Amino acid sequence: MKNIIISWSSGKDSTLALERLMESDDYHVVGLYTTHVNGEVPFQVTPLSVVEMQANRLGLPLITIELPAIFPSNEIYQSTVIQGIQASGMSIDGIAFGDMFCNGIVDYRKSYVEPAGYEAVFPLLGENSYSLAKEILQRGIETVMVTVDRNVLPESTCGQVYTQELIDNLPKHVDPCGEDGEFHTLVMNSQYFSSSLQLEHCSIETAERFSHLRYRIVSD
Repeated sequence: MKNIIISWSSGKDSTLALERLMESDDYHVVGLYTTHVNGEVPFQVTPLSVVEMQANRLGLPLITIELPAIFPSNEIYQSTVIQGIQASGMSIDGIAFGDMFCNGIVDYRKSYVEPAGYEAVFPLLGENSYSLAKEILQRGIETVMVTVDRNVLPESTCGQVYTQELIDNLPKHVDPCGEDGEFHTLVMNSQYFSSSLQLEHCSIETAERFSHLRYRIVSD
């Protein structure tokens, strides 16, 4: 079995990728890595302290890699990620990503992962978004919408739990997994968590285009 780490966003896609790989006969998940800017995961705006709680509940070590900006150049992003993983000292053979769409992302990931000597693994790639959304729910992955793009979804969607009813009520042009960036999520519980995260909603932060749920953890 190959030792693998998961690119961990704190959301449902990376959780589904993790669960599939935990059940694989080919890979042994040995850790997670998360990129952040000023202590928050971009897009999800998940505080690192919450990501650390998730990793603790999964019983996996977490590599945290600070980026200089949300959108650094490709060269800076790629070198920063690889250097951060190498500096961890973990013995790994591959890096897994929760990407779903065949939109050039495979070539992009491979362009910096493979020269560093790692295999790039995509356990969800090319699968139907509706099927993946159904699997997320069937597996009991409990998820809350923490970021929404107000160009495609109302701000009231922010803070809602990801359910079949919510998926059914999404506008037809919105991907049910939010793979076009329509929304981002935070996972509160899964079958591999030792216990769930309990959130108390504090406010909705309205940025130029996106709305973000601000919350606090009420149990740890």
